[in-house]
Amino acid sequence: MLKNTISAIILTKNESKHLPRCIQSLKGICDDIVVVDCFSDDNTVELAKSMGARVYQHSWKNYATQFNYGVYNCDIQSEWIWRIDADEFLDKGLGESVKEAVANCADDVNGIYVRKRIDFMGRSLLHGGWYPSYHLKVFRRNHGDCENRWMDEHIRIFDGKTITVEKGDQVDANLNDLTWWSDKHNGYATREMLDMLLMEYEMDDKAKEVSPKLFGTEEQRKRWLKLKYIKSPLFIRPFINFFLRYVCKAGFLDGKEGFLWHILQGFWYRMLVDAKIFEFKKKMGYDKEKIKEYLKTIQ
Repeated sequence: MLKNTISAIILTKNESKHLPRCIQSLKGICDDIVVVDCFSDDNTVELAKSMGARVYQHSWKNYATQFNYGVYNCDIQSEWIWRIDADEFLDKGLGESVKEAVANCADDVNGIYVRKRIDFMGRSLLHGGWYPSYHLKVFRRNHGDCENRWMDEHIRIFDGKTITVEKGDQVDANLNDLTWWSDKHNGYATREMLDMLLMEYEMDDKAKEVSPKLFGTEEQRKRWLKLKYIKSPLFIRPFINFFLRYVCKAGFLDGKEGFLWHILQGFWYRMLVDAKIFEFKKKMGYDKEKIKEYLKTIQ
């Protein structure tokens, strides 16, 4: 193990539009860049190799299994691993702050939280509860991996403590158009439906890996809120979610882009998930045992 070194793991599938920006932001920060590609048919692989990344190709099952393939099967020798998506990049000195943190942290620190920012249609979303938001993105090798869930998967550490780096942002800034975004979120909605049904019927053992706590970490708080959301009335909860984020948490301050984000992500997407849950339960005749038997087949 190479002490104080960092390897980044990036998952790709036709990411030639985003990957150069991502890798460029990691230069001088990460000592090793690993791209786990799901057989792209554009020039993603060639771009990654030309920028010095090591490329592996692996068939997709879900995000967690693909990421953990990178953790356990890609010959990573660095002491630390950084989870970053192809459409993300480091900004405002985050990389330097993390490098300093790994060089100076105690031996029992095995995870690092960083601040995440979402840019939508070229505008940073700084209100509505979206910023600042802290996520565990950097972890010590052999002390963590990605929890295996259909949706809302997080990095988990097996032991030790975590610290938080306050300076800089890990920015999620997808450059594709709204047609792509809508198609992507339609797929997310199906996964979210399954995830919520597993939690509703108490069949999601993986949910126990992140304990729900209102005043815990970002992941624990999100899990607590999700459990409360699941118990809320179908079709009513998207309205509540939109009102809380756009009005109560001042999402309206992010202009037209913020309005579109909260309508699309905070309302339309949530309503689509509820519609898929309704459709699925109706198809199953609202038979609890039949629903649970089906859910067993997807775990």
